[in-house]
Amino acid sequence: MSVETPEIRLKRLHIRSWRRGMKEMDLLLGPFSDGPIKALDDAALDAYEALLDENDQDLYRWFSGASPTPAAHVKIVALIQKSRN
Repeated sequence: MSVETPEIRLKRLHIRSWRRGMKEMDLLLGPFSDGPIKALDDAALDAYEALLDENDQDLYRWFSGASPTPAAHVKIVALIQKSRN
């Protein structure tokens, strides 16, 4: 069994960020994976990876403010939104 290196993990998350089901989510998550993601610690990367497991329609509602963000994702969603400013 191979162990995933930090570099491979970042590459995998980068691909998952840019290859979403909705173009809107590509444009929100892709740029985050281009740079700001590199500053995250392991716990924040875990939170980001859990966020990527969510449905794109739900993610879009959370990012747009149409629905409240679940407590488990509030911190990472806020971090992504802050990185866009």
